[in-house]
This record gives sequence, structure tokens and C-alpha cells, in this order.
Amino acid sequence: MHDKKRYNDYASVLKTIFPARVQKILVNAGFSCPNRDGTKGRGGCTYCNNQSFSPEYCQAQKSVTQQIEEGIVFFRHKYPAQNYLVYFQAYTNTYGDFQRLKSLYDEALSVQGVRGLVVGTRPDCVNDELLDYFARLSKHNYIMLEYGVESVYNATLAFVNRGHSFADAKKAIRATAERGIYTGAHLILGLPHETREMLLDAADRLNQIPINALKLHQLQIIKGTAMAEQYAEHPEWFHFFEVDEYIDLLVDFLERLRPDMAIERFVSQSLAELLIAPQWGLKNFEFTAKLEKRLRERNTWQGKTW
Repeated sequence: MHDKKRYNDYASVLKTIFPARVQKILVNAGFSCPNRDGTKGRGGCTYCNNQSFSPEYCQAQKSVTQQIEEGIVFFRHKYPAQNYLVYFQAYTNTYGDFQRLKSLYDEALSVQGVRGLVVGTRPDCVNDELLDYFARLSKHNYIMLEYGVESVYNATLAFVNRGHSFADAKKAIRATAERGIYTGAHLILGLPHETREMLLDAADRLNQIPINALKLHQLQIIKGTAMAEQYAEHPEWFHFFEVDEYIDLLVDFLERLRPDMAIERFVSQSLAELLIAPQWGLKNFEFTAKLEKRLRERNTWQGKTW
């Protein structure tokens, strides 16, 4: 654990890699997804509305370089001396022609101050050619592929229209890690029809995969999504955690989680004007403070029962 925290904090892990503070700059390169364009399906994941977490400077009509430079200006006033990681976030950022992908990543790495890439993608949208390219980049840059796992249960993945299986996620993450590339994973806690015990068992399943960093998200219903329509028609399918209930779930989850897996996030925070439920009214740092307090109260820590 870092800085005497009771969980493996990703920000602290980065401090062991970079000499200065690290800031992610989001980039929207205009990608789509195979379950949006008809390759695997239409409409995308039922919970997805990328508008809910994109900053103002992150606009697909701008070049990658322009977005990065505007992002640097946005953050520089607060932290003048820092390193930057370019985060290709919106939709599936490895979905396209290899030469186009390569040109976008190379462009991002050419901007002064950029020390690496974090590329958000799906487990079914990487191949050997692309992974080998990232492996070459990783010899001189910080490279992480951040996979949307979302659930370890295939029935849930089908229900939310992911278009891939948990086996796909395991295969992609292992192939990435074998090449020496950092791996990240997203998991949503509270998707319809998953019980508390299923969510805790998910920690055991993730422990078997070489994941470096994990982002946990509470289920949120966002306006303009297929899930918002489902919620209106079938509210009985959904259970929204109260804050304290979710914190206790996370504590139990952390106890079972491998201690070397860094935690990058515990909650999502969508735009208030787009959020339908749950309405917690907490900032991320406020939630994390409550979680850390509960870990101390229970005298427990990440990996305690692993």
C-alpha cells in the first residue's frame, strides 16, 4: 500500500514511475464502436452516453494536437510543472484502420510534455499488429490499454449489449500484459440482475487476470440512453445503492481483491443535468474520504482475505 492507505492507490503508483505530477488529458478522436455501427450491433451499450463525462476542450472536430494543447493550457495554471498522459477515451479507441490509429497515437506522443498514452477500448477490438505496436511504444513511453470489462458475467454483458464475453476480456488483457503493456479495466457495480454476492465474486475472477489498474463505477442511469428507457418501463430491474451501502460493498470487495491491483476510481460522477439516478450529491474526493474512514473503522484493507 502507498502513503499508508488501506488500498493500493493508482495516483501513488504513478508517483513511483514519474518524477513530477501526472495529469491525464482527454482526447476525442471521433471513434465509433462495433456495437454502434452495425458490425456487432446498433445503439451501443445500453448505459452509454459519452456526453456525461467529456470536458469542454474534448471535441472530435478538433485535431488531436489542438485538444491536447488546449488541455495543457486548461491544467497548467494550477500545476505548472507536470507530465501529461493523453487519454483516448470516447467510444472504442482502437477501432479502425491500423495506419490511421498509428498516426493518431504518434501525433499525440509528438506534443511537448506528453509522456504516454492511455487508450480506452473493448476486449474484442485489439489484434496482434496493434499490440505489437503498443509494445514498441512502451519501451520509451507509459502505455496503458484500458479495457471495458464492465461485468464478469456473460448474461449481464448480453443484457447491456456489450457484444463480447468475459472470455474475450481475459484473452485481450493477458495478451496485452504479456507484451509488457500496462493494463486497466473498468467494472460497473450494480448492473441489473447481479446480486451482492455476484459482485463480490467478481473480485475473485478479476484476481486471475493481470490487471494493473481498476476503475470501479456505481451504476448510473443517464438521460438519452437505452437503459434510461428500460428504467422507465421496468424500475423493478434496478437497485441503486445508498452511499453507505455502496461503501460497505466496496470494503468487502477490496478485502477480496489482489493487493497489487491499483485502484484508480471508486465512483463515477456524471453531469448533473444528465443524471437520472442515483442522486448522491457527493464529489469523488468526498466519497473517497468516507470510504477511507470506513476502512479504518473496520480495521481492514485491500487484499485482507485474498
